[in-house]
Order: sequence, then C-alpha cells, then structure tokens
Amino acid sequence: MISKMNNTQITLNIDKVFRCACKEQIFSQANIAQEANLLLESGRGKGSDFLGWLHLPSSIVNSVIDDIQKTADLLRSKCEVVVVIGIGGSYLGAKAVIEALSGSFINKKPLVVYAGHNIGEDYLYELSEFLAGKSFGIINVSKSGTTTEPALSFRILREQLEGMVGKEEAKTRIVAITDAARGALRTLADKEGYKTFVIPDDVGGRYSVLTPVGLLPIAVAGIDIKQLITGAVSMEKATGTDVAFENNLAAIYAVTRNILYQQGKKIEILANFNPKLHYVSEWWKQLYGESEGKEHKGIFPASVDFTTDLHSMGQWIQEGERTIFETVISVANPKCRLEAPKDEEDLDGLNYLAGKRVDYVNKMAELGTQIAHVDGGVPNIKIELPELNEYYLGALLYFFERACGISGYILGVNPFDQPGVEAYKKNMFALLKKPGYENVKI
Repeated sequence: MISKMNNTQITLNIDKVFRCACKEQIFSQANIAQEANLLLESGRGKGSDFLGWLHLPSSIVNSVIDDIQKTADLLRSKCEVVVVIGIGGSYLGAKAVIEALSGSFINKKPLVVYAGHNIGEDYLYELSEFLAGKSFGIINVSKSGTTTEPALSFRILREQLEGMVGKEEAKTRIVAITDAARGALRTLADKEGYKTFVIPDDVGGRYSVLTPVGLLPIAVAGIDIKQLITGAVSMEKATGTDVAFENNLAAIYAVTRNILYQQGKKIEILANFNPKLHYVSEWWKQLYGESEGKEHKGIFPASVDFTTDLHSMGQWIQEGERTIFETVISVANPKCRLEAPKDEEDLDGLNYLAGKRVDYVNKMAELGTQIAHVDGGVPNIKIELPELNEYYLGALLYFFERACGISGYILGVNPFDQPGVEAYKKNMFALLKKPGYENVKI
C-alpha cells in the first residue's frame, strides 16, 4: 500500500510490514489515529501548552522571514565562520537541514560550526584555536541562558570574540535566540544590545526547527528558508484532520509503528541510503526518543547509514533479536549524475556495472537490503522523497513532527514534555557544588 500526497509527492509504503501487521489491522485503527489527530487540533490533550509548532509553517509571517534573512545576510557579510551554540533541539534541526543541503566537500562562506552541544574540553579548545585569526560570529540559542553546555561555550567564545574585535563590534556579530521577556540570556542581550529572536513559549526545542532557532542558522548557510517553509506548509495541509486516513501519511505512519510496537517490535531503525541524511536521523532520534520515552513505554529510536553500516550493523539487523523494524528514507533522484567507467583489465570485476549510474547501483543495494531484511523478519516502512531540496525536506520534517504528536497520543503519553532529562542535571549540579544543590542526595 502506497500513500502519496499530490501536493508534496512524498510517498509512504507500508507493504513490507504486512507479515506482522496486515492492511486490515492497520486500517482498523483509523478512528484511533483520527481521535489522536483531533486531540492535537483541539488542544485538549497532554502537553497542550506546547502545540505552537502545529500550525507554525502556515502562520509564519513574511516580516519575520524577512527579518531572519536580513540578519543572516549581515552575518554572512561579516563572518568567515558562524558558531551556532545550542544543544538538543537548539541545534539539531538546523544541522540536519544544513548537512542535507550543503556540498559534502565545499566550505561555503560562512562556514557554520557548532558549540554548546557537549562539554568536551578538547573540542572547545580546538574550536577556539580554529577561530583564532578568523572573522566569526555567534548565534546563541537558549531559552534560559543557563543550560550548562551552551552557557559555558558562550562564555568562552564571547570572551574570545570581544578580545579579537572589541565589545562594540562583537555586539554586531552576536545574535541571541531566547525567551521573549525573561532569563539570563534575555537579560544579557537587552543589556548589550544584541540582535534577538524569540523562541515561542508554546514550541518545545525538538519541534523548533521552523522557528528562528533553526531558520536563522539555515539562512546563514545560504539555504532557501522560504522554500523550506513552503514544503512544511504543504505537509501541514496534507496531514490535517480533514484528510482521510488512507491519504494521511502521518496518521498511517503513527498507527503502523504503534501496532508493530504492540507486537514486540521495540526498536525502530531509521535507515537512509543517502549520506547527506545522517543528521536528519539524529534530529529524528531526539524528536521521537524525547517525545515517547516515558512511563516505561516507547519505541527506542536508532539509526543507520546504508550502505556504510551494512558492513558493521548489517549482521545484527539481519540475524539478531527480532525486536526491530526499519523505516527507510529514500531519495528518488540525486542532484548529480555519475556513471561507472569501463576498465580494460577489469581486475575488480566491475565491468558489469560499466555505463550504469552510481545511483542505480545504490538503489539496487537498497532494494536488495529491504528484501533481505524483510525475509529475515524485519518489517520495513519506506518513505521516498522525489529529490533532496528545501521543499521536500521541509515537508519531511513536518511529517515527522505531526506523526510524532499523533503517535505519542496513541501511545498514551505526553509527547511534549521531558521530565526525565532533569534527573542527571540534579546529580551533576550537586557534584559540582552549584549553589542551591547542596542537599541533593546522590
């Protein structure tokens, strides 16, 4: 069964799950999916304070987009390098889009790099060394301004930038994306006069890629954010409550993965056959892991890059414990064309591929892998994009967000909070002797 949206042309194929979940079983859950989707729209479900992402694509006004683009153009004109400081949803969405749509070996100006997503001393030191002598700017993404990883990175890099160009010039190269009215970063930004954008109160970090959190770094990288938003708008319309279940990709995906989960498939592996999609998988893992992993429930999200990981993880996927299913993202048409050449000696035995496109070889590897894994007891879902560009990537990101909200409600959890994330922080703060945590027992 292939579901296809005429206005997005992204397809979802669930034919290869029917050994575990037949079509009738999936369609019998149509009302449950519709109820979950309606719960999102009504704002009566768990976590309803964080539904600002739901109609975000269609509600972004041109003046905001223009302001983001103007700020991006200013940073592009001043900087060789722009450092995006953030952790989790504060950087993963931007990195997913930038890595997917940028050249693999071309360092555009400005080069976008990242900080605040770890506490690696070597990483920060090497980043500081790399930035020495270069004109750089900073996009600091933090709602509170006190999250340890980004706050520490910003303190270090802000000092370096001010030392290189002076405080006044540094102010023109620092952009804060933060709360509208409160928090340490908002206070500092107002005091110093940094350009600011607002993280909406009703949009959680992992759903924020289509806010300034993601759009500004993406625009700095020279990517067309208007087309990204247009693609997301098309998918917003294609997954609404007025769309019949058999045509609603988000509803079908949410139901299918939940049925597989109920049948003991506890791990979902997001597989891609295009290396540019690696960070889309990383963004997806946070989206689903943080949204559904609650109350001792939830599918564990994992990812692999094929064919690369077939030579490392392929054995386990083929013959390991049968608690997994795969969702494959496929890109129908690559941007470039490259054919395998003929070699007179044919020592490598590859002349049978002469004249064939590299992508054709890749597609046969994809199909062969899918057949092998299904035969080995691994249900497969396939998502296909016509090509990898801003429009289809925007549609894909929104598709995953909408499906995640529906899936979380089907599962019975709040898909928009993350209470478990705070546990490690209390212990870390106590060990570091942060004021106010002296009495925390470890």
